[in-house]
Parts: sequence; structure tokens; C-alpha cells
Amino acid sequence: MKKTLLIITLLISSFGAFAQKNTSLSYIEQFKNNAIAIMHETGIPASIILGIAMHESGCGNSAIAQNLNNQFGVKGGGGAVFYNHKKKVHSAYKKYDSILDSFDDFARIITQRQQLGRLASDLTLCDYEKWVKSIQRSGYASSKKWGSQVLAIIRKYQLNDLDQMPDDKPQMAQNNSTNP
Repeated sequence: MKKTLLIITLLISSFGAFAQKNTSLSYIEQFKNNAIAIMHETGIPASIILGIAMHESGCGNSAIAQNLNNQFGVKGGGGAVFYNHKKKVHSAYKKYDSILDSFDDFARIITQRQQLGRLASDLTLCDYEKWVKSIQRSGYASSKKWGSQVLAIIRKYQLNDLDQMPDDKPQMAQNNSTNP
């Protein structure tokens, strides 16, 4: 009986790890072309866009990602309200009409924020480590572990490979749904 329970527990835990990896890969697949298009428009590496979105939104699974279309943990917008398990939640996070609006606003913040505005001209697309460190130093995230967590995602899924794609602009994804 103990062996059976152990085997079942191992199967469930390994399935959970597979499901999480699958969620990450599907998130990348769904939004990589958008990240690449934004990279060509703004000079922000696609690896940075996707890595931060994956980290901040839990690959689109966080409450603010699902209820507010906010993939980057951007605060502001007058206090959005949503329901979580029939409970009314007042949020300090910004609500977007679509997920792609969230991506566009993140690019705007990075290119227009005074502390970050020069990154695209100072760093190359291949300097994803310097991008992450510079964004963290600007005060984008308060956690001291934030930069290393974002870098771990970029490395694990080799998102920096997207930064080296040729200059042809891929089509934007048509899916503007709340759930990736």
C-alpha cells in the first residue's frame, strides 16, 4: 500500500512539473512574435519582454494577469476591481483591455521612463543580462531576487535566442483573450 501511494504521489508531482513547463512553453509560443515585433519597434530585447512577462504574471496564471490582462505587474490606473472566488478585490494594478495592450504599455514604460529611456541606445539586443540589471536598478521591482529570477527564466527557456532573429517583422498574434 505504501509503495502504491508513493508511486501515485511521484506521478502526480511529475505531472505537475510537466504541466508547469508546458504552460511556460505555450506562453512563449503564444507571445514570442509579439515580443519580437515590439523588439523591432523599440529596441527592447524580446527576451526581456517575455522573461519579465513570464515572471510577473506566472506565465499568465496570476490573478492580475487573468483578471486585469496585466502581464507585467504595472501599478496605477485608478484602482481596478475584479472578483476572485466570488470575493471582490480592489487592486492597485492597472487594468488593460487586452494582453497585447499590456505588452505595449510595458514597452512604453521602458522607453519613456526617465531612468530607463536610454537603455535601447546604450545596450545591444544581446546584452540581456545588462538589461535586467539596469531595469532592476531603476526601481522597476523591489525584490532583490527579481533580477536573478528573470535571468533564470531567460536562460532556462533560451529566450535570448529570440533576440538574434533576422529583421523581418513577424505577424502580431490575433489572440487578445484574457487567458494565454
